[in-house]
Amino acid sequence: MIGIDTNLLVRYLTQDDPAQSKKASAVIEKALAGESGVFINHVVLCEVVWVLDRAYGFPRATLGEVVEKILQGKQFEIEDKPTAWQALNDFKSSRADYADCLIGAKNRKAGCTTTLTLDRATSALSTFSPL
Repeated sequence: MIGIDTNLLVRYLTQDDPAQSKKASAVIEKALAGESGVFINHVVLCEVVWVLDRAYGFPRATLGEVVEKILQGKQFEIEDKPTAWQALNDFKSSRADYADCLIGAKNRKAGCTTTLTLDRATSALSTFSPL
């Protein structure tokens, strides 16, 4: 198994740089062929959502679809996939950022009864409480 960073995954998803996208696609295609697993950690998931939102202007619904396809992808091994799914469900049902949703889901899994926040959108999630 190999890990990939945000840049590689963004190039694969956007296909916006011919040379880099070709290299990124080759890595993912090898994983699809069963030659090697591709590991994506939670930091990469958060950064991909942020980059696609801020740099590429993807709409919120599209961001959710992208994360869902990544989580469903047989070529990807996802760090603690159930927690990433919970974060995605929270993201889809709220106005909170994906990173905040993941923070809440990870903290809940770690045994926290709540996560305190000053963020109004985030405080609407069941895993958070406003301070």
